[in-house]
Parts: sequence; structure tokens; C-alpha cells
Amino acid sequence: MAENSDPLRPASLTLMGSPIDARLAPTVTNKLAEERPFTWFKSHMIYTVPPPYGGALRRVYPGFVQLYSFMSMNAEAHQNAHWRYFADLVKGDGDSADKHREFYDEYLSVLDLSEEFYLQTVDEVFQRHLLPKGEMVHRGRRIDPAAMTDIGLMTVEGERDDISGVGQTQAAHALCVNTPDAWRELYVQPEVGHYGVFNGRRFVDEIYPRVRRFIARRDAAL
Repeated sequence: MAENSDPLRPASLTLMGSPIDARLAPTVTNKLAEERPFTWFKSHMIYTVPPPYGGALRRVYPGFVQLYSFMSMNAEAHQNAHWRYFADLVKGDGDSADKHREFYDEYLSVLDLSEEFYLQTVDEVFQRHLLPKGEMVHRGRRIDPAAMTDIGLMTVEGERDDISGVGQTQAAHALCVNTPDAWRELYVQPEVGHYGVFNGRRFVDEIYPRVRRFIARRDAAL
């Protein structure tokens, strides 16, 4: 859109917990993608949706596999959370127990991903790193972040993110070399992991207000 001077191009772009350059600050997720060949992901992580469920016979990366992967990375933290939940129930602390249930009602609601989307992401983002290398192509055109000259750029990362390590998202600033410094913001939220970048008290109280202010400031300058 920037290359085409599209009149509908956005005033600003906010990237949150995104593996723009997954080679930086590699996490367990990144290392797994590097260690396994592409064919391993296709044969071990993709399953067929069985009848009579919606999407029967489609090939997907199942939600339950994603969930197992997420929870196994922080198994001790989840175990402790459930022990605290049990203790809260015993004490009759309904408020704390309700917060636990609310969190896990959302955390455990994981959708299947289509085979095409998942495998393309593994290949282009986590194995070949096409975007930071300047080799990513969309609809026959090479993506050139340097073409952004009047679009604000904000990046948000979590200090404890073990999915997209600190540095992977802010790598966008090095790619968007022609974005004016006045329209950049780089923010690392203390004491949150990947999920906390998008959800929870610190998102509501600290991250969202910053994002909202950045978007409003850029909009007001137009």
C-alpha cells in the first residue's frame, strides 16, 4: 500500500509479540523450528478433522496440539496456578477462584489452524526468515518495509515472552528505515509473557492505553 501511495493506507502500524525476525533472542519455539526439517512438521503436526465435526476431512494443526505445546512449556506455572485455585476454593475465596476460571476459560479455547497457514508460517517465518532477509513475496511482489515513509510504527513486546523473544518484534524498526523517528515507539512491558501482551490486567492498564495514545497521536497529525 505504501509503494502504491494507496489513499487507504493506515496512519500507523502496531506490532505486538510478533516474530518479525525469529533469529533474534531465540526461544524454545524458535529452536524447535530450526532443529526439525519442514517435512517433520507436515507429518507430525497436521491431522485430519474426523466426522461428524465441522470441517470434516480438512487437514489442520489442531487446537489441542497447540494447547499441549503451550502448557508443556510452562507446566510448573500451570500446576501452581491450579494448586492456588484449589486453595482458594478451600478458603472460600470466590473472587480469586472466579479470576482463575475466567483466565482458563479463555486460555483453553484454542482454534484449529489450517494446514496451509501453519506450514507456510513455519517455512517462511521460522525456518527461512524471508521478511528480515528481504525475500518475502506477496502476490508476486517483494515486500519492502522501507517503502513506508509516512506510516507510524509501534512495537510491543513482553519482558518474559517465551514464544517471541524480546527483540523479535522490535526488529521491524530496523526494516522500516524510512519511517521518521518522530513516528516510532518501541515498548517492552515488564513482567508479562506472550499471553500477557494481549490479555490481562497489565494489557488493560498499561499496554492498551499506550497503543491507543500512539494511534491517536499519529491520527491527529494527519
